[in-house]
Amino acid sequence: MKITLPVLFLAVLSIWGCKKDSINTDSSAMLEFSADSILFDTVFTSVGSVTRRVKVFNRGERPVKISSIKLRGGAASNFQLNINGIASDILSDIELAGNDSLNVFVKVTINPSSERLPFIVKDSIEFGTNGNYQKVILSAFGQNAVFIRDGKIAGNTVWTNKLPYVIYNTLTVEPNTTLSIQKGSRIYFHKDAGMRIAGTLKVLGERLDTVTFASDRLERIYEDEPGQWLGLHFLSSSKENHLNYASIRNGVTGIKVDSLSTNASPKLLLTNTIVRNMALTALQFDNADVAGFNNLILSSGRYLLYAVNGGRYNFKQNTFANIGFQFARTTPSVFFADHSNVGMAREMDIAFINNIIWGNLQEEFVVEKKGALSFNQAIRKNLIKTKVNSWEAAGNILNADPRFKNTKTGDFSLQSTSPAANAGENLAPDPNFAAWLGKDLNGRVRLFPSDLGSYEVL
Repeated sequence: MKITLPVLFLAVLSIWGCKKDSINTDSSAMLEFSADSILFDTVFTSVGSVTRRVKVFNRGERPVKISSIKLRGGAASNFQLNINGIASDILSDIELAGNDSLNVFVKVTINPSSERLPFIVKDSIEFGTNGNYQKVILSAFGQNAVFIRDGKIAGNTVWTNKLPYVIYNTLTVEPNTTLSIQKGSRIYFHKDAGMRIAGTLKVLGERLDTVTFASDRLERIYEDEPGQWLGLHFLSSSKENHLNYASIRNGVTGIKVDSLSTNASPKLLLTNTIVRNMALTALQFDNADVAGFNNLILSSGRYLLYAVNGGRYNFKQNTFANIGFQFARTTPSVFFADHSNVGMAREMDIAFINNIIWGNLQEEFVVEKKGALSFNQAIRKNLIKTKVNSWEAAGNILNADPRFKNTKTGDFSLQSTSPAANAGENLAPDPNFAAWLGKDLNGRVRLFPSDLGSYEVL
């Protein structure tokens, strides 16, 4: 029988096609993975983490049969799998076409235990293919926490550092009630949660044991994500609040105060505190009474300090730095005004001495007076990024790079060649010197003439 070329070509093509579509059973046919290990950062007990995905690839031309995909810990594991849409801790005989992939989604839930310190749970996903067994390692740090949902604190309360606190929705400190937070405590807020203080908040942090206010999303991808929670709001009935050595980060508005003090003390005393990475404003004040010493205020979408409708403000030895490129900002870092878009202008009293105000914009410091009422300002011996040359007459240093040591690593201390070195006013006579101004944010003794900002040069 005579075989024509077209027939022979079709036969070869058919054989080649059958071979291409046949299962590859060779032991050299290995799977590839988008990651060979998955680490879930801190996951609070009884709270599921964000789901992570592992992509499984067959890089060969021919399909392979995965004899099994299984969670080694089985049903007792803290991890759960969803394999190509099927929730199961084991699946068998899965055919994966050539140059194709499948998805494995992993979720972890840490069950409550008596552990007080972070602990780690581990497991692995095992893939069996042609006698080969490959693994993707799963690890998660977890810890217990005190969970508060729509809470109200109606009696004097002390929070300790034994367990973190996780707040859902809004926590309110009721009038005539004091919430004291011990050093080293960690306060985490779920999405859109916040704290409203109608009574008194005392944050008792120390230099080596700060108090943390942050989002409950502790995975690394959320580490610098602003706007994850609302912030701290001090209401009109609130009084005699003090935050010392607090770290407040990744909210919408870090601290909001909307009224004057009802006694001789400031409504809020803010000392040795770092506020950073807010979606809108780090410090927002409306006709308020606030004193701030040795604070580091960093990176907000609009303002670092926004004070309108008058008020009383005493800020000394603080560093305001808005130099990140995460935000498309058009507003100055620091803004004071005796008015706002609504309402009449009010009296204003500003003491702003030995600070650094720096940022990406040409104008980072604005003071506006529109009313006829008293407007007292002592704005001296600051390093200011500004287009208003008249500020220089008050002993301020204008538009000179402060020479922070390393802003990329978050080190806003000063180089020895900084123009802010030895440029400060002597604050030894200040009534707050012994308690708050005699040492810098790192606890170093402040010698006068001091360096500007919250850090003394070594």
